[in-house]
Amino acid sequence: MVSVRGWLECDDGQLAQIRAIVEADDPERTYSGGWAFPARQYNDVKWAFYGGNIRAVSLDWFEERLRQIARIPASYQDDEYDERPRGLFLISHDVDGMSEWRIHSGGLEIGLPDGDYRYLDA
Repeated sequence: MVSVRGWLECDDGQLAQIRAIVEADDPERTYSGGWAFPARQYNDVKWAFYGGNIRAVSLDWFEERLRQIARIPASYQDDEYDERPRGLFLISHDVDGMSEWRIHSGGLEIGLPDGDYRYLDA
């Protein structure tokens, strides 16, 4: 099993696209029920969260969803800031240990955790 937990930050238009990506999955066949969208988002930054334990064979499914989300373009072009979705996910694999998945600049980077998150890997 793999424990997946993390968040995305985005704007209104991007949040609608993230919801569309999530809702396109068949809820009977995937772990899409792990997504949560706060009902009351109170500022300009919008949030989407994921938490759940999934089978290791389904990790490719989750990675592809994050890659789709990472490719959502900025709603507004700004030379100073990259306004595409960004986020952080911690992936704890029973066998392979923990990895950190960073969504930014239109892509997904997978690497070793930058922080000390071992207390979550128990």
